[in-house]
Amino acid sequence: MIEMPTGLVVSKPAGVFLGLTLIFIAAEYAYARLSHHDEEHDLKETAASVGVAVGDIAARVVTGGIAALPFLWLYEHRLFDIPLDRPWTILALFLGVEFCYYWFHRASHRVRWLWATHAVHHSATHFNLSAAIRLGWTGQLTGAFVFFLPLAWLGFPPLAIGGMIAAGLLYQFFLHTSLDVSLGPLEWVLNTPRHHRVHHASNQRCLDRNYGSTLIIWDRLFGTFATAPATEPLRFGLKGRQRTVNVFAIAFGEWLHLFRDVARTKGWRRRLQVIFGPP
Repeated sequence: MIEMPTGLVVSKPAGVFLGLTLIFIAAEYAYARLSHHDEEHDLKETAASVGVAVGDIAARVVTGGIAALPFLWLYEHRLFDIPLDRPWTILALFLGVEFCYYWFHRASHRVRWLWATHAVHHSATHFNLSAAIRLGWTGQLTGAFVFFLPLAWLGFPPLAIGGMIAAGLLYQFFLHTSLDVSLGPLEWVLNTPRHHRVHHASNQRCLDRNYGSTLIIWDRLFGTFATAPATEPLRFGLKGRQRTVNVFAIAFGEWLHLFRDVARTKGWRRRLQVIFGPP
């Protein structure tokens, strides 16, 4: 999964990143075609993912500054000064970002208000690098960045937090490959394509599993780790939803379902349960 919850990535680097990712996407597709293993590629769906990614960059231009004020305010009132000129403080930032990302990602699957944005990323029915750039446009508006605010309050500079998240997202991009990549013993510690393929699968035993960014250790510690089922093939896409290649339907489809369910529900308590309960 590739998302920037803090809004600290500006549009120009995002545009450069999109250009580079398109090169890798094309290379993966060419290799799959040449090796006759292109069943996880669909050109219409890939084109839709690119359209969603362009819309995501535009959304960042409009909403990217929403997170800046709370991050800067908390850093101004930080508990400690944490200089990032020592290996142990950089390691602490890395582990802190990984920990916060795990809970951000887990909440994005278990809180419907957040899922309405994150569902965009899971809407692709084919698992390949193009799925990595299929991102929701409303992440800043939902307040997803709050999961990372404690790091600024502790004393980590906001730009350093954003940079560490960006490094994790770069790693995550390559987790979406359709190639069957194994990292051997590192699979116990690192999130890998095999682990992330399970995360994207809509099989019942794969739902809400493997939330990690770079590391898979939090999933092992908190009981959300799973391997691929041995007796059934993995299926991808949103469970209970129809496949679409319409960019706007992908970006806002889950929001429409949410608004309709809220409108049909009587009583504010029950409506709040619909909004903040599980999808």
